[in-house]
Amino acid sequence: MNRGPLLKLLAAAWRGVGALLHWPAARKKRWRCVLGEGAVLHPSSRIRNGQPRTHIEVGAGSQVLAELQTMGHGGRIRIGQRCFVGEGTRIWSAASVTIGDRVLISHGVNIHDNNAHAVSAAARARHFDDIFSSGHPSTLDDVPAAPIVIGNDAWIGFNAVVLKGVTIGEGAIVGACSLVTRDVPPYAKVVGSPARVVGTAER
Repeated sequence: MNRGPLLKLLAAAWRGVGALLHWPAARKKRWRCVLGEGAVLHPSSRIRNGQPRTHIEVGAGSQVLAELQTMGHGGRIRIGQRCFVGEGTRIWSAASVTIGDRVLISHGVNIHDNNAHAVSAAARARHFDDIFSSGHPSTLDDVPAAPIVIGNDAWIGFNAVVLKGVTIGEGAIVGACSLVTRDVPPYAKVVGSPARVVGTAER
């Protein structure tokens, strides 16, 4: 007996059940951001938006498996068209993170446009008390933040880290596990910690 068609039917039914189970969570994610036509938030994605819904935008045709988070005291994330943002990646913004079109961001990448905490130990303790007593403060003047820009057609390798104030040029390649603390020229290849230019990417 040929069980191929039956197995295909069962597999399709199982995918349908999975989609139904995921539907409420997917709808909640969509309420927290703006999605372009054909953009997909996969089940592994997480949207944590401490700002208005419009502060996280995902462009048409993009696929997001990552965590996108804006802080209670600020932040904007804009992902362009036809981008891929891999599972386990975290993009956290208190200023702004702007990602161009056709950008590939692999799994396990961390992109943070802010320090997350104050340099002062006393200020960190005060922030801790504030957050767990009354929620995330609406202002954090002693936590530095600066915009990140990633140009069209860039590729960020797995487990790379991109820190505040950095611009990664169009078509640039950031090697796996690299730490990016300064600007990357267009179509440059960078590797290492801190990342340094080692070659040129094809256009």
